[in-house]
Amino acid sequence: MSGAQPFDPRAYNAQPYGGGDPYADYKESELDFAGLIDLADRRLGGGVVAANDEFFAQRENLLKPEPAVFDPHAFGHKGKVMDGWETRRRRGPGAEQPHPGTDDHDWALIRLALPGLIRALNVDTAHFRGNHPTEVAVEATHMEGTPTSEELLAADWTELVPRTPVYGHAANGFEVTSTRRWTHLRLKQFPDGGVARLRVYGEPIADPVWLAAQGSFDVAALLNGGTVEDASDRFYSPPENIIAPGRSHKMDDGWENRRRRDTGHDWVRFRLTAQATVRALEVDTAYLKGNAAGWITILGRDAHGADPDAWFEIIGRTSLVPDSPHRFVLDAPVTVTHVRVDAFPDGGMARLHVYGSLTEAGVADLESRWEAAQR
Repeated sequence: MSGAQPFDPRAYNAQPYGGGDPYADYKESELDFAGLIDLADRRLGGGVVAANDEFFAQRENLLKPEPAVFDPHAFGHKGKVMDGWETRRRRGPGAEQPHPGTDDHDWALIRLALPGLIRALNVDTAHFRGNHPTEVAVEATHMEGTPTSEELLAADWTELVPRTPVYGHAANGFEVTSTRRWTHLRLKQFPDGGVARLRVYGEPIADPVWLAAQGSFDVAALLNGGTVEDASDRFYSPPENIIAPGRSHKMDDGWENRRRRDTGHDWVRFRLTAQATVRALEVDTAYLKGNAAGWITILGRDAHGADPDAWFEIIGRTSLVPDSPHRFVLDAPVTVTHVRVDAFPDGGMARLHVYGSLTEAGVADLESRWEAAQR
C-alpha cells in the first residue's frame, strides 16, 4: 500500500490561495492511472450518497469528471468557495479540551457506478493548501440493490487504505490489493478539511443475473462489464470513451488519436463481458466531423476457441461518414470474447456497440468470476 507524508504548511504561507498558475506546485501521484476505468465516474452513475458534514463545499463535487478548478476571488457567505468537498473545522468538547480527539473524522459514502475489483485510488486534494486533511482512510462494502445511507452505515466495512498521511494540493495515489467485488466506499478524513476529487480505478464485474434477464445486450459496454484492453494511441482522448453509455455530446467525448505521418494505422482492442454470440454492431462518429477515421475493419477473437490467439474478420474494411451512426447486421452470428477495431489511417470514433448474448460458457465464466469476487 502506498502512502504519503504531509506537506510542510510553511510552503503555503506566502500564497495560501495560490497565484498565477492554479496548479503551481501540484504534486502528481507516483502511480500511473492511464488506461484505468474510474468505477465511481458520475457520468456512469456514481454518486456520493451521504456525508456527515459539507459546510464549506458540497460532497457531490468529489465525483465531478473534470479536474478541480480554482478562483482565488470566489468567496461566499460561508467563506472561500472551493471545488471539492470541504467540512468545517472540528473542535474539542470544551475550553479545557479545545482540540478534536485522535479518532475524530469526517466521512462521505460513495456509490460506485460500476461495482467491481478496485486496483487503485486517487484522493486528490488539488487547491486545498492548509485546509486539507492530515490523514485519510478508505473502506469498502458490498451491498446489492439501492441501500439507504442508514443501511450503509450499519454495513460491514473492509479497510482498503489504512489511515495514512496525505499531501495538500496533490494527487494522493494508493494501490489496492483486494480481490473482492465492491459496491460502495467510505472516505474518511482526519480530523476534517477538504478533498477535491476521488477516483476509484478498477475492473468492473457485471451482475450475471441482471444480464441474463436482459437476454441480448451490448456486450462491449462499460456498464455491462466490457473493457478496453489496449489502444495504439490515447493522445487527444481516451479509448474508454468508446464504450461509455449514451451518445457522445462533443468531440472529446469519444476517442481521437493524433494525426499519423507514416503508413501504419490505429487500433483499439476490447474485452467483452464474457464469451458471446454477436449478431450486430454499431459504430458512431458523432461530433467527429473532420477527424473521424476514414475506414475501419472490425476483427474478433475467441479466447476459448480452437485457436485462441487467432483474429478473424467480422466487418471488412468499410468507409465511415463523419458525425454519423453506422449499423451492421451480421449475415451469420460470430462467437467472440474480444473485438478489435482498426482505423485507417487514423482518426476517431465516438461509440462502439456490440450486440449479442452470452454463450453457456460465457455465463459460466461470468458466474465464476462473480462468485470468486464475493469471497
